[in-house]
Amino acid sequence: MTVLRFIFAMLLSFLPGIIGVMVAPMASGQNLWYATLANSSLTPSGWVFSVVWGILYFLIGLALFFVMQKHITGSPQKKYMAYILFGVNIVLNTLWSFAFFGAQSPELALIVLGALIIVALFMMRAFYRISVGAFWCVVPYVLWLMFAFYLNSMIIYLN
Repeated sequence: MTVLRFIFAMLLSFLPGIIGVMVAPMASGQNLWYATLANSSLTPSGWVFSVVWGILYFLIGLALFFVMQKHITGSPQKKYMAYILFGVNIVLNTLWSFAFFGAQSPELALIVLGALIIVALFMMRAFYRISVGAFWCVVPYVLWLMFAFYLNSMIIYLN
């Protein structure tokens, strides 16, 4: 049962990345529209995004697994809220790809990203109440989202 929970948590956490790859039309490994945009000088190379998001999706899945494994006596609403926030987080993470790459709207993507950061902060807090390990797994994700907010903002400003 534990292995199945782990696999389930990982599948859920990687879902936005899997869907995001399908949304961003690529040619020669590069998104054509994105390649025409002016970016911040702090924008990492494309391969860095793939590596970082792979690590972050793993950490988010691990955090969910920690929450799933933790037995809470007399307070099931804590886990319920954590699951709801995780689900909203996954949906917003996926919507960012649709807004940015699918609709080619950095402005809409920034709004989604702002909401995503807020939800991720609430999710981090909910996870902390269940598992400190889950909380620490989410911290790098929230920090990266804040960096992504800066990058997304700079694209709007520079274009």
